[in-house]
Amino acid sequence: MVQSILAGQEWDLFWRQFATKGAYKTVLQGLGITVEIAVFGLIIGIVIGTLIAVIKVVPKYKTFPKVLEKLADIYVGLFRGTPMVVQLLIGYFVLFPAIGIKGSNLNIITAILIFGMNSGAYVSEIMRSGIQSVDGGQLEAARAVGLPYGTSMMKVVIPQAVKNILPTLGNEFISLIKETSVVSFIAIVDLTKAFKQIGDANYAYIVPYLMLALVYLIIVYLITILVRLLERRMKKSDRRH
Repeated sequence: MVQSILAGQEWDLFWRQFATKGAYKTVLQGLGITVEIAVFGLIIGIVIGTLIAVIKVVPKYKTFPKVLEKLADIYVGLFRGTPMVVQLLIGYFVLFPAIGIKGSNLNIITAILIFGMNSGAYVSEIMRSGIQSVDGGQLEAARAVGLPYGTSMMKVVIPQAVKNILPTLGNEFISLIKETSVVSFIAIVDLTKAFKQIGDANYAYIVPYLMLALVYLIIVYLITILVRLLERRMKKSDRRH
């Protein structure tokens, strides 16, 4: 009985703060920031990851590609070997101010760049496996008709690799969405911080955190559906060709 009454009080406090006092506006803004950081972070990660993957699969006949591969290994090891929070703190308080990046949105810019650079380290391995899953004859055929190596990779191999790794890229996007919960360390009011502020208002955290978990579940479910739809569309496109 006491628990049910407490639960009722918790819901009443949450709804009063969420609807009556306008906390829903902060939640919507936090949701937008969460999605913004994850989307742009994934885009940057795909670009960086693709470049690193190409560096790793390109033939190493000369010294320059070997040096690039070593640098790529250091990059991947650095971002995969340190926590995201540490990377955010170093970027926000040390790295970006040192190179002159300033502004009122420095925290959001930092989050997008760090998430993108971190994602690039993971996407590089995903993309490399995708490239290696493409039949080697595809690259040889492109080269045989006179296309340069880089053009062959970008127009023939990589598009096919992306189709193969689409579900894994979807999982990476989901991971980025969930990992944005740490951006409050650099003063960003994301989705997690927005719901925490609702709890802070009355020191009642049960319902806000339950609702936060529900929102994350809905976002993940929607992303999963989107990825499946993209997979089906790509399969239909392959059948037509």
